[in-house]
Amino acid sequence: MTAPPRSMSEIVTTAVADFRALVPDCVAAGLVDMSTGMLLAVDTLDDHPGEVLDLLAAATFDLFQGRNVVMIEDIFKARRGVTSDRHYFQEIVVNSDHLVHLFLRSAKNQDIVAVLVCRRDTKVGMLFAQARIVMKQLEDGFGA
Repeated sequence: MTAPPRSMSEIVTTAVADFRALVPDCVAAGLVDMSTGMLLAVDTLDDHPGEVLDLLAAATFDLFQGRNVVMIEDIFKARRGVTSDRHYFQEIVVNSDHLVHLFLRSAKNQDIVAVLVCRRDTKVGMLFAQARIVMKQLEDGFGA
């Protein structure tokens, strides 16, 4: 007997919880829909005002698809002879004084970006390894 199909909401909620639970030292995780600029789901240790979460989604959009970023991607793709519509930048790490922020674009659905925030002393290799595993599970859930 097969399990009934899960809704998109269930898939997204599970993925965000899995990011928080399985990525080392993760204090916050979210998924952003780049086609709308909306935060689909979030799971954090602390409560954050809605305005902060909305800014996170907007900043993620700018980081991956802001005008200058797209221009740079287009130049890199042209110089390398890449003709696909696939975005050039797939993963971005931002280090702040106390945190490591990983932005990870889905390989199968380029409109989905995971945002992970971890403590600064996390092992970055483990952060990437675990985040990629959870992203793969999310992609499998989309059936893409």
